[in-house]
Amino acid sequence: MFGKILQSPVRPSSRVTSFLLLSLTILVVLPAHAENGRVFSEGKHPQDSRLGELKHLNAYFPFQPPATRKQWEKRASYLRKQILVANGIWPMPKKTPLNAVVHGKVARAGFTVEKVYFESYPGYYVTGLLFRPEGKTGRLPAVLCPHGHGGRDMDHGKKIQDYIKKGDEKFEESGRFPKLARCAQLARMGCVAFIYDMIGYVDSHQVSYQVAHRFAKQRPELDTPNKWGFYGVQAELRLQSIMGLQTYNSIRALDFLEQLPDVDPKRMAVTGSSGGGTQTILLCAIDPRPIAAFPQGMVSTAMQGGCTCENCSLLRVGTGNVELTALFAPKPQGMTAANDWTKEMMTKGYPQLQTVYDLYGVKDKVLCKSLVQFGHNYNYVTRSIMYHWFNKHLNLGLKEPIVEGDYKLLTKEEYTVWNKEHPQPAAGDEQEVALIREMEKDSQQQITALVPSDRESLKKYRQTVRVAFRTIIGRSLPVPTELEAEKTAEVNRDGYIEFHEILRYKKYGEELPVVSFFPTKKTWNGEVVLWIDGHGKSKLYDQKNAVSPEVRKLLDAGFSVLGADLIYQGEFLADGKPLTEARKVANPREFAGYTYGYNHTVFAQRVHDVLTLVAHTQEEEHQVKKVHLVATNGAGPYVAAARAQLGKHIAGTVVDTKGFRFAQLKSFRNPDFLPGAVKYGDLPALLALAAPHPLYLVGENGKVPQLVSATYGAIGKTEQVHSKAGDAGLQAGLQWIIAGGQ
Repeated sequence: MFGKILQSPVRPSSRVTSFLLLSLTILVVLPAHAENGRVFSEGKHPQDSRLGELKHLNAYFPFQPPATRKQWEKRASYLRKQILVANGIWPMPKKTPLNAVVHGKVARAGFTVEKVYFESYPGYYVTGLLFRPEGKTGRLPAVLCPHGHGGRDMDHGKKIQDYIKKGDEKFEESGRFPKLARCAQLARMGCVAFIYDMIGYVDSHQVSYQVAHRFAKQRPELDTPNKWGFYGVQAELRLQSIMGLQTYNSIRALDFLEQLPDVDPKRMAVTGSSGGGTQTILLCAIDPRPIAAFPQGMVSTAMQGGCTCENCSLLRVGTGNVELTALFAPKPQGMTAANDWTKEMMTKGYPQLQTVYDLYGVKDKVLCKSLVQFGHNYNYVTRSIMYHWFNKHLNLGLKEPIVEGDYKLLTKEEYTVWNKEHPQPAAGDEQEVALIREMEKDSQQQITALVPSDRESLKKYRQTVRVAFRTIIGRSLPVPTELEAEKTAEVNRDGYIEFHEILRYKKYGEELPVVSFFPTKKTWNGEVVLWIDGHGKSKLYDQKNAVSPEVRKLLDAGFSVLGADLIYQGEFLADGKPLTEARKVANPREFAGYTYGYNHTVFAQRVHDVLTLVAHTQEEEHQVKKVHLVATNGAGPYVAAARAQLGKHIAGTVVDTKGFRFAQLKSFRNPDFLPGAVKYGDLPALLALAAPHPLYLVGENGKVPQLVSATYGAIGKTEQVHSKAGDAGLQAGLQWIIAGGQ
């Protein structure tokens, strides 16, 4: 804990607030190991959970539902934002005209099939097949069918006989193409069904199959600030991913269905399996239009989706597929458990989904059937369960049991979208780059339009940009009572008392080594300067193990000063060498989403530590009047990120940015990497979110970044932000704090 009131041996009659543990009356000499601010004894380091194994897609993802509906809906609101931010669609891209083309109708018994292509982004085409009931009129229910890996034309071929013998399939013809079989049957049941291509499959080749699903190596030639493709650091800094593109394609596919004259937009459902199950989970979590769902083969507390198209940075940090599936509650959804990563769903996952649905009083609206006699599938048996589920919840009114029928297969000519009249668009790296540029253009137009000009527009800016950064960082200010501290040393110095402690955030298994200095020559003014340095707390000392001249200046002015080693600084380092490259999971593919889709970045973790330290100052018993932040030697970016979330909890902030910009980074393994940082305005956006509170900038060549100036100016607070160049900037900033921000 941050400490309790003690009777100072220097001034026995005064009440002094300690920066550490319990009420104390005797000061002790620092142990030898505590020289230069060391908190742990030699050979010892923080026992911090973040130093353990990184989480990965094959880990265990349990879900414990909240106790109340109110708690769940608060959590659900946060998770929906997390999905949107992670997929690069917060805010939602401007929906441009689909320019849909439907052509090449062919007939089969009970249904017709047409070829479709439309533009999800200008110049980028989504392709697929549209199945319609024969002889039906009026507005009909619609089912969107993301197909998953293997493509919509996945063919069992000669293996169909084995599938029939095992009971997976019934017919030689339609059973060979199981993904099309479900569309045909849904159409015969009276639904309009649209199966659209995953990126790189069948007719979707503007971004190749290899890029979308088999990506393995970084491409430096496609990762510069002026020209980049998917997977590189420039794309990650803008949250541009294959998964995000597929998610947006799914949204646009619903737009396509909704606009058809024969579709009832109030009766749309979604179902897909494997990779298509992943798409079903995400689409139904964030789009309010589907009224029923059947996410097959991916609802699991085990493997979360192995392909590059099923992962992106931020998506499953602190969550997993079962909880994401629960976001569809209370609307009806079904699934099965098979002899794959879903095999334990009946005891690990399904009961928790039922609990969430029970919060709404509709426990019967979620279904999971055990079919562990089958492997990973969306076979005839599973499809039958889906047909009955949709018959009930799309109000089809069909007599049951519903039996899937056979049909004459489509020829390649009949299921291929492109032909002479409808030529296939160009494909390759240049088309990938052109798509990325279109995505970037839309994103920057939207973010630029949010730059505040008055108080109302500042509110809207915060609702988008602050929320985005809060989601990216993934932590808010802790409750002070959740923290506890262990004092390891205390000593009376020349004009100040020095304390050492281990600060623990037990909820997350985190430990921080902390030092603090309390003035004794001058009465404490009730204010704390939280000093964060890019090299850790050792920089608060001089070469003689006394406080640095800058810290002494604050102490002599009546301030207390607190510093710490953040994660991978100082006492976290066994070899004492600064961290130059962040860890990654043991996946051979060089994709940030495999690591940062499940784990916070080092940057975010350091912001967490700053938030923890601020919370440490907030306990009522400490009687702290004001808290100030000072960031030096490379700590400016993560202090700015913390400050952006802290509002009135911080008085003055002095940030030495050293001219840092996220856009300058060359690798997602750089410790300062933060997904999405450039999309939302880079470091100036984080600094701007400090408004209207006092801010002193160092390292910006004496200038205030335009976005920061505009934000403070929008509310008439330009006098609250300052900037000074050169080595004198920090000294001027400290004097500014001492003078009360004047």
